[in-house]
Amino acid sequence: MSETFGERILEGKVAYIAGGTRGMNLEIARRYAQHGAKVAVMSRNEGRCANAERELQQLGAEALGLAADARDYDRVLETMNRTVEAFGKLDIVVAGQAGNFYAPAIGMSSKGFQTIIDIDLVGTFNVFRASFDLLNRPGASLIAITAPEAVRPLHFQSHVCAAKAGVNMLCKCLAIEWGPAGVRVNGISPGPIEDSWGMMNVASPTEEIRDKIGKAMPLRRWGTTSDIANTALFLASGASSYITGTIIDTDGGAAIASPESATADAVFDPQSDVRVKRPIKP
Repeated sequence: MSETFGERILEGKVAYIAGGTRGMNLEIARRYAQHGAKVAVMSRNEGRCANAERELQQLGAEALGLAADARDYDRVLETMNRTVEAFGKLDIVVAGQAGNFYAPAIGMSSKGFQTIIDIDLVGTFNVFRASFDLLNRPGASLIAITAPEAVRPLHFQSHVCAAKAGVNMLCKCLAIEWGPAGVRVNGISPGPIEDSWGMMNVASPTEEIRDKIGKAMPLRRWGTTSDIANTALFLASGASSYITGTIIDTDGGAAIASPESATADAVFDPQSDVRVKRPIKP
């Protein structure tokens, strides 16, 4: 369990996590469970739902694994109703479902582009909209898992960039509209995360590229699923009660990194209290 927070800070809360059966989203589910929440995880794969339910129950949590496709609003609503029937109204909703593949725009079909828009953007709307009448208001927290592609254009990622940009703006619009009802809406934008599905199955970096990515981060390391779970725990807790409409970059500084970041070696010398710059490496 993370030592960053006090124990059981989500005691009695009910969380619903779309895409919550693997990777960083499953780690979020674990963290919520460890801190006392009742947790429902949803994904399209029934086997992963069953496995995640069993794992969370082994942690001592009340848990459900519910199969649904985020693109199917009625099915999402059905799984949320089952969660409320079992545990009570929803306090925390995480839209973590995502799809991705590499393709140049000229080589991508309209159907391929539409698929990512539907999973990432429409799916996030479906999860948030379906939850609204089932939320424990005021005080509910909605969290979208977005991506750096929302604000940084990348080769062969036009579909993801468009979808995640929409997710970011959706969070801000819903924060405005639903704030008066006591509902907070925020997003988490992860950087390169160790063992995440996207990095391992889509990016599939070689060891050389992995090393270069780590060195390009101002914090000089890849992130972990625990880093993302800690941010999600903060946004679900009362510690963030005055934060809404915000996208939190949990990325080791990737969003502010420059081409020089991977080569500049500047350190702070606490003994002399001066900034020491070493030559930029070739």
